[in-house]
Amino acid sequence: MSTKFTLVAATLAAITVLAPLAAQGPDSKSKAADGAKGANGAWTPLFDGKSLAGWRGYKKENATETRWKVENGMLTLPADDGKDTRGARDIITVGTYDNFDLRWEWKAAQGANSGVKYFVLEDEPSAIGHEYQLIDDERHPDAKIGPHRQTAAFYDVMAAHDRPLKPAGEWNTSEVIVRGKHVEHILNGKKVLEYELDSPPLRDAIAKSKFKDIARFGKPQNGHILLQDHGDQVWYRKVEILRLK
Repeated sequence: MSTKFTLVAATLAAITVLAPLAAQGPDSKSKAADGAKGANGAWTPLFDGKSLAGWRGYKKENATETRWKVENGMLTLPADDGKDTRGARDIITVGTYDNFDLRWEWKAAQGANSGVKYFVLEDEPSAIGHEYQLIDDERHPDAKIGPHRQTAAFYDVMAAHDRPLKPAGEWNTSEVIVRGKHVEHILNGKKVLEYELDSPPLRDAIAKSKFKDIARFGKPQNGHILLQDHGDQVWYRKVEILRLK
């Protein structure tokens, strides 16, 4: 077989292999990434868009005593007095999680305050966990205290930085990734905070916070996911979790 024929055959073979990949278009990259994540397991919806199935009140058997309801495929609650119910009307997942990738979409009414907590155990009178803060930074007075109480912060402990935050009334996407001792907060696709559990910097930050007397706080643990009722109107949708190995 001539060298020229061999080169032509090889070129045709390469085109045959590459053409289907090119035809997949730009979405093929994201699908491949999702497939790689899927190696850890499957994404599991925590909210089915229809009911409060899979959720219950803090220290309660079900969610009937809470204000949470489903409207137009969204998990929401109406505005009230704007006060933290300290777990009394919060909802937590039935299941518990230690290593995970949690993501959700949310929006808040003007002046609203809420949060998503993880590492929640039912060992305290009020619901204690690490909180991904969700708040109207522009209008709510708690956000004026400092960046450690603004959206995407590890509430009252560590501030998030360079946040691509959308204003009250618009949808944002948030994510928390816990792998071993490493934790990340993501806002609208950008990592805005990361920290190491049970590390000296975290212990120092906790010592300056309202959680300084909670012995387990800041350490790895297997806990519930919580949606906070702070007496303000918020909306959640597409809440899902991936267990990580």
